[in-house]
Amino acid sequence: MGADRKTPRFYFSLRSPYSWLAYRDLTNHHPDVADAVEWRPFFEPDAISERLLTEAGGTFPYTPMSRAKHLYVLQDVNRLAKSRGIALSWPVDREPVWEIPHLAYLVARRAGRGPQYVAAAYRARWEEGRDICDRAVIADIGSQLGLDPAELAGASDDPALRAEGVRLLLDVCADGVFGVPFFVHGFSRFWGLDRLPDFVLHLRERELTPRGLPEPAGAVGLGARSVDDGHAGGCG
Repeated sequence: MGADRKTPRFYFSLRSPYSWLAYRDLTNHHPDVADAVEWRPFFEPDAISERLLTEAGGTFPYTPMSRAKHLYVLQDVNRLAKSRGIALSWPVDREPVWEIPHLAYLVARRAGRGPQYVAAAYRARWEEGRDICDRAVIADIGSQLGLDPAELAGASDDPALRAEGVRLLLDVCADGVFGVPFFVHGFSRFWGLDRLPDFVLHLRERELTPRGLPEPAGAVGLGARSVDDGHAGGCG
């Protein structure tokens, strides 16, 4: 697949509360930028994807999250959601497999329903407290969007989608992404919810409106091992 450096990219994760808040801010307050960027999923690989990624010469940036940081994230996200007037419902992840929701996004994107899928998945996870690693939840989202529920729910079983997911993870490595939300344009990188305004300003200063960009390839739109949640605006 490979990332085009001329096209601004937003690495998002359906798992991350900070990524969800960045999605809300981006689509609500900067819709032209949301239309201009390429949306790329960032997900923690399971054993199968990790093996394929290693065989392809890539690695995923694992950093254990301390209990103190986990408690801080709970407090911080509650505070940030409240300041935005969003009703937050914390999900409970039981043996999550993040390929299930993120590879389903690739199916929805291929059908021209990527933005709607991201919106529905974020709503299910962070506003309804549902387990989006449950295939039944993904099938329900597929039904809502008029897509084949079985195809979405079984996306992680499709070898071709697995391969596409690994190519996306290789781009994560190539772009130096270590957490989400993460914004990239050329050699400029912005990590975290609190860096979204800087990313927007960076693009506006360069007059990178949707008319000045190539057609994005895809637009929109806590478990056993964890990526470092970093600071108040960045999460794995």
